[in-house]
Amino acid sequence: MKATHGRVVSLHYTLTDDLGVQLDSSRGREPFAYLHGYGNIIPGLEKALEGCEAGFNSAIHVTPADGYGDYNPQAVFEAPRDQFPPDENIQVGMRVQGESAQGIVNFTVVGVNDQVVVLDANHPMAGKNLHFAVDVLEVRDATAQELAHGHV
Repeated sequence: MKATHGRVVSLHYTLTDDLGVQLDSSRGREPFAYLHGYGNIIPGLEKALEGCEAGFNSAIHVTPADGYGDYNPQAVFEAPRDQFPPDENIQVGMRVQGESAQGIVNFTVVGVNDQVVVLDANHPMAGKNLHFAVDVLEVRDATAQELAHGHV
């Protein structure tokens, strides 16, 4: 069975950056499963897996444009420190959430002092080339419930 729209693909992957530093992996855990064709994974990876079958293994390179997008320096901004709880120990590297007209937004703290917290709204992997080592374990038809919800 081939990975096409509406099929569930189960796989193991290891994700590294250009320097070979491991960023993430499903190995040693349950296989990662997604509903193909529903935008549940980054576009470049989904495109590379189109038509694959169980037993497929490959090294897949995904550019920022087909991954998490280019890094946008304009997405880094300062927020007044008093917008955060006074007892919260805000540190560089923390992930925090905020609300916008589009809903919940995640930020990475990239700087902090007594007056401001510097926040980065870019995805942590924005601007990075992504290298996946992928082993497809299973491709199956999605259930009616999975199709209705748009995810596994």
